[in-house]
Amino acid sequence: MHALAWFGKMDVRMVEVPVPTITEPDDVIVKVTGTTICGSDLHLYHNEIPSLQPGDILGHEFMGIVDKVGPNVHNLHPGQRVVASFQIACGECEYCKQKLSSFCDRTNNSSLSDKVWGQRDAGFFGYSHMAGGYPGGQAEYVRVPKGNVNLLPIPDTVSDEKAIYLSDILPTSYHAVVDTGVEKGDVVGIWGLGPIGMCAAKWAQLKGASRVIGIDKVPERLAFARDKLGIEVLDFTKYTDVPKRLYELVPRGLDVALDCGTFHEPKTWAHKLQKLAMLETDSPETLNEMLVSTRKRGKFNLGALMEKGIRLIGNGQAPVHLYWQELLDEYIIPGKFDPTFIITHRVPIEDMAKLYEAFDRRAGGVEKVFVETKFSAPPAPGCPMTTRVDAWAAIN
Repeated sequence: MHALAWFGKMDVRMVEVPVPTITEPDDVIVKVTGTTICGSDLHLYHNEIPSLQPGDILGHEFMGIVDKVGPNVHNLHPGQRVVASFQIACGECEYCKQKLSSFCDRTNNSSLSDKVWGQRDAGFFGYSHMAGGYPGGQAEYVRVPKGNVNLLPIPDTVSDEKAIYLSDILPTSYHAVVDTGVEKGDVVGIWGLGPIGMCAAKWAQLKGASRVIGIDKVPERLAFARDKLGIEVLDFTKYTDVPKRLYELVPRGLDVALDCGTFHEPKTWAHKLQKLAMLETDSPETLNEMLVSTRKRGKFNLGALMEKGIRLIGNGQAPVHLYWQELLDEYIIPGKFDPTFIITHRVPIEDMAKLYEAFDRRAGGVEKVFVETKFSAPPAPGCPMTTRVDAWAAIN
């Protein structure tokens, strides 16, 4: 099968590897009908996450059709459409019983996680051996451990383009807004207008926020947020003192501040050099901007504490299982939230390696990409048609 594999910093390649087989009684083999690239995949691309090994298959957002099931899987059958959660949960530990799937105690055997975080999160698809070393979903087939737990059936009335992002960005962005406590009438500031930031803005609007202000520097993203979501935007290359500008817009200060992607946005040369040397992760300038811009007794989301969900508020990796049925039943099926607004491109899986380079450059106004395989259905009405990365990646 075709799969996208990591071989070193900024070195990902399409390779031919064996189709996975069932190795445990709870396994499910999925034929991938849709996969994608996530902003967090760029951490792997830039070798910012430890314990990657050459040949590791990347990708943690995918969906498809059940191909084979293990003998212990009784709730799924071949031919059924499903979406996978990016985290792999056991379904049985104390966290999984609360549907806090991202905190599963049993699916990540990495001792490095213990050293870094003090405890382990769940295993993740395609996200290094620190996250369990599970082969990812940027491939034509995937073995899904505990498939009876980690796959959500999708009705035929919901297109792949609407369902696929239940694997990550929809629960992640929803979790940021819900867990931080966005309420009716709040003024919300969002640092970073990638797919997570865009979706968080939309969730904040649905939760009744009176104003949403998005902070970024990429012209296409600022225009996308302003034109498609109707939010206010702030270009931090034009307003270098972000808190000052925010207080001009909101004299009382923000009610809620959300960090939605600033790992890649150090602003001073000192911190750019520290990040280049892998001496720093999250950007302290952003934290300071958020703290100064938020009103007294307000709330902010701090990425540096996210892995253990410490209440500062570090939301923790979004527990997909806690939200995905609710998001499907209450928002996507009734049409309250149509996630296809975030899809800017559709490309074949053969272009996956080129897509990494283009996505890293934010070329051609790229936001979220639907990556098709030979098993994919045609594009749904209103969604982008298939193009090749070479046709749009040079456009900025």
